Amino acid sequence: MTTTSGPLHETARQEMADRLLSGSMRRSYNSAIDIDWDAPQDPDLFYLPPEGVSLYGTPLWEEMTHRERVELSRQEAANMLSRGVWFENTLNQGLLRAMLYQDPTSRNVHYALTEIGDETRHMIMFGRTVSAIGARPYRLSKFQAWCVQRLPSIYKGILLWGAALCGEELLDDLQRKFAHHPDLQPIMAQVFRIHVAEEARHIRYAREGVLRRLQHSSWLERRLAKDLNGIAAFVIRRLMYDKEVYRRCGLDSREAMRQANSNQLVGTLRRESFRGLYEFMDDAGLMSPISRFMWRRYGFLE
Repeated sequence: MTTTSGPLHETARQEMADRLLSGSMRRSYNSAIDIDWDAPQDPDLFYLPPEGVSLYGTPLWEEMTHRERVELSRQEAANMLSRGVWFENTLNQGLLRAMLYQDPTSRNVHYALTEIGDETRHMIMFGRTVSAIGARPYRLSKFQAWCVQRLPSIYKGILLWGAALCGEELLDDLQRKFAHHPDLQPIMAQVFRIHVAEEARHIRYAREGVLRRLQHSSWLERRLAKDLNGIAAFVIRRLMYDKEVYRRCGLDSREAMRQANSNQLVGTLRRESFRGLYEFMDDAGLMSPISRFMWRRYGFLE
């Protein structure tokens, strides 16, 4: 891995921030006007492509009617969007905390503030989408909320940028695959296209943050980042599989979870989506036996 340091590196960093800011000016969205919220929804179209629904191809799936499958996709989309809101919340808090120690005149800080604006609009978009598709949001339990409130306090250095990548890049790849599916509701396709377009800048910024921080991080910081990124596998898996989703669809939640957890068709799709992030983290020296075990345990690695 080739890195630079000192004034030349800082110049390159500011130049990249300028390019990202220019990209934000040219291609940013306002979901209030860029999504047709009142467009009718076809009751036969899916809210996630069937191939991305947790029970796709399982015995339970084969027993379901088409409309029941559509309803499962609607509930899983609502769960994904609801969880996305709290993740964007924690990421924004982490970025704001980091800025307390940075130069407010820096173009890098200005881009970070621009990203916070993007993420705030995404939170509004996600919440409004849940309402528009006629679903109820999936709320955190008190214990989950307590855990989530602790996350920004550990988002420091590599852990901040690693958390951003784990939360954004894998789901971005899935949404990129989903956005043009012929059986997808138009409103969901619009949401995915907007999110993918803006997340591309955020992912580039986070990757640069990882590589930059590696140049002057301590051994302990790198050690923690190597081991703790595996926690993201549990969090993302939780986002994708929720017993409450199955309950709302009138399914046996225990049996549905069992079949979803052993579903190799959907597991293969998610492993493919993780590959790019895994290769980046591995090349950066940020995968350890512990984190690999976690990513494998929750189905993102063979």
